[in-house]
Amino acid sequence: MPCVSPDGKPTSSGFATLKAVKGGASSPKEIGDATGQPLFRVRSGLRELVSAGFLEMSEYKYILTSDGENVL
Repeated sequence: MPCVSPDGKPTSSGFATLKAVKGGASSPKEIGDATGQPLFRVRSGLRELVSAGFLEMSEYKYILTSDGENVL
């Protein structure tokens, strides 16, 4: 299931991932634990969310961008 829809907005799994990051989860495992998604889905979703500009990677941790904050 994709995390970003064709119109560029987060899907339900994308929102769950963004909320998990906002709540303090910063690694794929922490995000998977927080969302209940399998790790392979979390990783592909993170790539999509970074590519869409909602997340960025900093020192091996995922953090929300201002665009990510705005959609929440």
